[in-house]
Amino acid sequence: MRKRLLNIVLFIVSLPLHPQTGGDNVYEFLNLTHSGLVSSIGGNNVSLFENLNMSYHNPALLNASMNKSLVIDFTNYFAGINYGLVMYGISSGEKYNFAAGITYLNYGSFTEADATGNLIGTFTASEYALNLILSRNIDSLFSVGVNLKPILSHLEKYNSFGIAFDIGLAWHSRSRLISAGLTARNTGYQITTYAGEQRQKLPFEVIAGFSARLAHAPFRFSLTARHLEKFDLTYQYAGTEDEQNNGVLENIMRHMIAGVELIPHKNFYFSAGYNYQRRRELQTEAKVSTSGLSWGFGIRSSYISIEFGRSAYHLAGSSNHISLIMKPDMIISDYLKK
Repeated sequence: MRKRLLNIVLFIVSLPLHPQTGGDNVYEFLNLTHSGLVSSIGGNNVSLFENLNMSYHNPALLNASMNKSLVIDFTNYFAGINYGLVMYGISSGEKYNFAAGITYLNYGSFTEADATGNLIGTFTASEYALNLILSRNIDSLFSVGVNLKPILSHLEKYNSFGIAFDIGLAWHSRSRLISAGLTARNTGYQITTYAGEQRQKLPFEVIAGFSARLAHAPFRFSLTARHLEKFDLTYQYAGTEDEQNNGVLENIMRHMIAGVELIPHKNFYFSAGYNYQRRRELQTEAKVSTSGLSWGFGIRSSYISIEFGRSAYHLAGSSNHISLIMKPDMIISDYLKK
């Protein structure tokens, strides 16, 4: 078993590595966070065996407890932009689990003008990706998974089609108090371009993380490291010298996302997170704001759960994330009994 696990890890880290980060690739919407819980603990997590939403970040987290689960996510973003996710999960026996869903990003409506500035109408822009997730339990502690993502991007009259996939590995302790995950996301290919231009790379990244819940206190902590394929995540603005962007410690911190959950009862939690890179890139010199910070809460029951997360990006605003996770068959069965 150890040899098989080693082969899986080596395969993940040896996938084609592209050093680009945000803004340098096509289909950047693939890295958006939909989950209310994940957004509240910093915006990324690959180690929590929590609900169906987690399989979007690490397909290996898909497990039998998510059987017949339906998740609906909606995010109110900026400037009239919104995006969301709808996904349904099915478990087959003790080893295999499957989930299918669709993510979308709606940029809204834009005013169209000709070359002379005359208004001639409006146009829209949107992007979509199917999510076909398959996970397999290697044993009682380890699991692997893959997410195949056909992609369609529609910008005015221009369209692009691509394909991407994620591959992940997950582990949890026998007590389930500690869990960890490793994921290589968005390896793929832009099959058709928008207007015959050169094909662009996808937003590939390697993410690792772990979560630990205290045995005798209502807290769970998570630490996630993003972009392990690239050490330097700083950005040097043209014509400037920022000494704060130099140094090993600064670069290490830019990879890190920290989150904490207070779980006083199994039916309720409160959460908070800190995304260091987001804060460093979006904070203003004039005022120390809440950039990079996030918070949220959730209400859970056997049939349905509601999650809310709010992420602060800049003084200009924050994003709100709402998740609805339910068991439709249990809801219908309970209704028929009444």
